[in-house]
Amino acid sequence: MRYPPHILEEIRARLPASSVVGRRVQLKKAGREWRGLSPFNAEKTPSFYVNDQKQFYHCFSSSKHGDIFTFLMETEGLSFPEAVERLAGEAGVSLPAQTEDHRESETKRAGAIEVMEMAARWFEERLQSGQGSEARAYLERRALGRDVQQRFRLGYAPNERYALRDYLAGKGVEKALMVELGLLAAGEGVSVPYDYFRDRVMFPITDTRGRVVAFGGRALAKEVRAKYLNSPETPLFHKGRTLYNLHGARKAAHERSSIIAVEGYVDVIAMTLAGHPETVAPLGTALTEDQLALLWRHADEPILCFDGDKAGQRAAFRALDIALPLLEPGRSLRIALLPGGQDPDDLLRSGGPGAIDQVLAAALPLSELLWRRAVEAGPVDTPERRAGLTQTLRTTVATIRDETVRRYYRDEIEERLRGLSPRGTRTAAPGPRGRPRFVRPGEVVSPRITGSPSPSVTASAGFTGAAPVREAVIVGTLLAHPEMFAEFGEEIADLDFEDPDARALVSVLLSCAAEDEHASLEVLQNRISRTGLAAAADRILALARSRDRTTLAPHADPALRADALRQAMILHQQAGALHSELREARQAFENDPTDSGWAWLCEVKARLETVIAAEAEADVPVSSDSTAA
Repeated sequence: MRYPPHILEEIRARLPASSVVGRRVQLKKAGREWRGLSPFNAEKTPSFYVNDQKQFYHCFSSSKHGDIFTFLMETEGLSFPEAVERLAGEAGVSLPAQTEDHRESETKRAGAIEVMEMAARWFEERLQSGQGSEARAYLERRALGRDVQQRFRLGYAPNERYALRDYLAGKGVEKALMVELGLLAAGEGVSVPYDYFRDRVMFPITDTRGRVVAFGGRALAKEVRAKYLNSPETPLFHKGRTLYNLHGARKAAHERSSIIAVEGYVDVIAMTLAGHPETVAPLGTALTEDQLALLWRHADEPILCFDGDKAGQRAAFRALDIALPLLEPGRSLRIALLPGGQDPDDLLRSGGPGAIDQVLAAALPLSELLWRRAVEAGPVDTPERRAGLTQTLRTTVATIRDETVRRYYRDEIEERLRGLSPRGTRTAAPGPRGRPRFVRPGEVVSPRITGSPSPSVTASAGFTGAAPVREAVIVGTLLAHPEMFAEFGEEIADLDFEDPDARALVSVLLSCAAEDEHASLEVLQNRISRTGLAAAADRILALARSRDRTTLAPHADPALRADALRQAMILHQQAGALHSELREARQAFENDPTDSGWAWLCEVKARLETVIAAEAEADVPVSSDSTAA
């Protein structure tokens, strides 16, 4: 709604700027002005001034300035109408009466919001009822207990076609409104509209005021094609202009001058549990310009945190292309890439909050991501290839609209491009998997490091002892539950096993599955006996039970044992990749002991420590009274 200037002036006149700002900033009189520490930057010497005569504030440390409306928008993340409505109420100023059309629209919207709230409460009740037992068990397995369920208002949509429809109809809600709000599925070929969400854990999606406007649902059944399903576009909900948990995150975001975007609902919850309540997520799509604008309203350099797989890397590159044209002085992004094969929920469970903090601390600036994407796309070992790289980078940088930012990007890229030339002032230090790691001019000519890296850096740092147990858990789980091979067979085939017993038994498992993917336990045991590997199987199972007897038990919870197997495979993949990179880094340093080589070794060591912590936690022996398989 547009507010007449005289109304805004009346609000300003009744509320001195110092009184509004003073609720958040401790102000002291300084002549005609008030002075205090900046609410936007950490500082020891006050550089924040408020002038009641001119009705504005100015922060010299951040260059931010504005009036009382701007201050609420900057410090609390309110929209302009929200700020006006709040301050008008405090000032006792009546806002203009709405037009009839606007009043009718608002009444309809309020009714729709009320229906969505009714649905949210009903989903919450279903989760805590007998119908929600399986959903609660799923959430508990993911360490999302009752307190988390209540905090994020999680719910459950029963596996019934008309349950929500009948409930809302009993409350007097018209079927047409349910369809309009995306609560019922309707359309061509659907004679009777039915519940849009069924047999799903429900995540309410709210607007910036905390009102439920849509839902996301996570399927419990494995055979469902869409694991995650969002509400369709409705008068209340526009996917590309909404961020999950923005209402819950904006207070922390403004207090910390930081906001983090991850990829999914559970990732947001995991980040919050890890001590980062300033976390939000787009809704199953690539980040949009509107969503970027929302992030920039809460922080000058939001961190986008992507899963550590190829899909996550592609998402990071898409975000780079969307953000570049929109960059302004002081406004950018940083990109945090998680370890391979993990999302924030995985990382929290395997490495704890410290592992997440480490990933965030290592977030890359956009300029670095731009460079890495270009140089990792292919070799640059000929003049023609270097020319192609140069053209690609210059074309990309040209999309930046702000002239100042574009100039600085161009200068940095040109400097890096000069380093690719055989006569350039930089050289390429060895990087992971043979990729060049480019170093700035001053670093190339640094003195060579004398001596050798310490054993703590180059040793396998505890993985050697853990590997046999980890391999035994993976192979032992499949020996005890061969039906799991249908789901995990392809991934198992890609793993490398050091233990001879494990390698031999995996070969038998693969051979058995090739003949019959659903081979029974009896068939598998007969095959193992015929190949003379019965003793090897006993050794593997005994070693696996020393780690985890519960998931190897005949009647173990299928979801629980699947999670345990998946976790062991993730750790095994990480260990293998880090071992390989450690060997490369050590060899590169021995061949050319430069500062950059040493830095690479230290980087691998830091990542090793994260996984070691997860391995050590998982290696706690089971109690003697555990159920035997």
